[in-house]
Amino acid sequence: MKNLLNFFIVPVVLFFSFQKNSMLRYSGEKASGAEIRKEGKIVYLFFKADKEASGKERIVLQEKKVAEGKLKSAPSFDRSDVETGDFMVILSDSGGKEVIRQLVKNPLHPEMEVYEKEGISRKKIPLENAEFSVRYAYSEQIQTVKIEKVTESGTQLLFTQKL
Repeated sequence: MKNLLNFFIVPVVLFFSFQKNSMLRYSGEKASGAEIRKEGKIVYLFFKADKEASGKERIVLQEKKVAEGKLKSAPSFDRSDVETGDFMVILSDSGGKEVIRQLVKNPLHPEMEVYEKEGISRKKIPLENAEFSVRYAYSEQIQTVKIEKVTESGTQLLFTQKL
């Protein structure tokens, strides 16, 4: 029985060990390491938002990081989730065509859970400055980032920068 079990297990193990190598082949050639890494990159943009004395927001891009990996799910933009004060981050190509749009809930008025005698409740806390980040799958098309604030009368452009 032991010999019979070994007879079936060894070929299965060998089959799966060779299977990894065959996945890298394309048209009889192995893909180079640079090509594999180029496909799986995530870009992180770190921003800082400050509220000026006049009440207007000022946004600064603090850092841009590129990391290896794949996004499991891309953040979706749902127009029904937009509230006054939220930020829309728009990533565009060199021609100004929108590639990605993401929603960032108002970082200067985050909703926090507060414990009181009556129980736990949610309240919006006003802040003078805050940090927030956006991530997206790397694309050579994306050249600029814009941040717009949602107002009652539409949107207000707060930030534009080439990446």
